[in-house]
Amino acid sequence: MNVLDEIVADQIRTDLPELASGDTVKVSAKVVEGGKERVQVFEGTIMRLRGGGITRSITVRKIASGVGVERTFMVNSPRIEKIEVVRHGRVRRAQLYFLRDRVGKAATLRERRTRA
Repeated sequence: MNVLDEIVADQIRTDLPELASGDTVKVSAKVVEGGKERVQVFEGTIMRLRGGGITRSITVRKIASGVGVERTFMVNSPRIEKIEVVRHGRVRRAQLYFLRDRVGKAATLRERRTRA
């Protein structure tokens, strides 16, 4: 193991759930406004997962007031307080860019069955 891997190893978070494309998640991110810091919850569908290890990121999309909003979060960032999976979506692709063309009920994904 080289020096870089040793430094990165203790910065990778282990408290996060298993994430996949199509999952609906609540991401609690710390936001700084002026001198104050607060937690802002962003709920939406994971469009894509990128990278691995310390550089892993997710792009989450939601519809706010009829307008699509996408945000990219670095999963291992200290600004991310927690990530909570609301539901698991059933998808057949890794990147869900087709959701950009869909609004409302057409943008909903089927739910994946959980094993009992």
